Amino acid sequence: MSVMRVHVVSDVHGRADALAHAGEGADALICLGDLILFVDYDDHSQGIFADLFGAERAGEFIRLRTAGRFDEARSMSAALWESLGGEPREHIERAVREQYTRIFAAMPTPAYLTYGNVDLPGLWGDYLRDGHHVLDGQTAEIGGLTFGFVGGGLRTRYRTPNEIDDEEFARKVEAVGAVDVLCCHIPPAVPDLLYDVVARRFERGSEATLEAIRSTQPRYALFGHVHQPLAPRTRIGRTECVNVGHFRGRGRPFALDL
Repeated sequence: MSVMRVHVVSDVHGRADALAHAGEGADALICLGDLILFVDYDDHSQGIFADLFGAERAGEFIRLRTAGRFDEARSMSAALWESLGGEPREHIERAVREQYTRIFAAMPTPAYLTYGNVDLPGLWGDYLRDGHHVLDGQTAEIGGLTFGFVGGGLRTRYRTPNEIDDEEFARKVEAVGAVDVLCCHIPPAVPDLLYDVVARRFERGSEATLEAIRSTQPRYALFGHVHQPLAPRTRIGRTECVNVGHFRGRGRPFALDL
């Protein structure tokens, strides 16, 4: 009996170099979003913010956000954007497009993709190549199994670009229905899966996803979003729930044999 191998990545955050090799040895690649890098909490010289304003300003912005001083961080960034002239979204889109050009050129095929909370879905169509399949609230047959895909994140105080209401997210989970493998950007709402031990905070997870896992019991629930989770995996009934890893940091995919 032949075995199909699928490689899964999430939270690419600009790692086009490693992404170019992520499909090696696999029959298909799954990417669970967050392709761009806006700020790098580990290396303040990396990301769109640092490219525009320098590592020192990026470090200050990160420190404010880490301390929960979001109003100050927004005031600081607003002043910096104003110093560039024009609309901030024009500068951001230009920088995002530069990253998407590199990332989608490196994206292996075939690849099945969904969006992360920092992605700009409206731009993806300009960069997709043959063999790239974008799914959100949809399913695909891979290796004889049904995979469901739910992209984006839920609303938070961080106000990342692709956050949606809980109700909209739940509708996408419902549209996917019962599947063999459930693929989301954010985890189900299980505290151990949501706590980032380096950032020392809980990220948001989905109650709708948790309920779908409990009721339909897919073989796997795969996700990313939490870069350094307290628990990288857990089991809910028969479902193996796996954080496939912070690809920017790991540089290697999670391998799934079907």
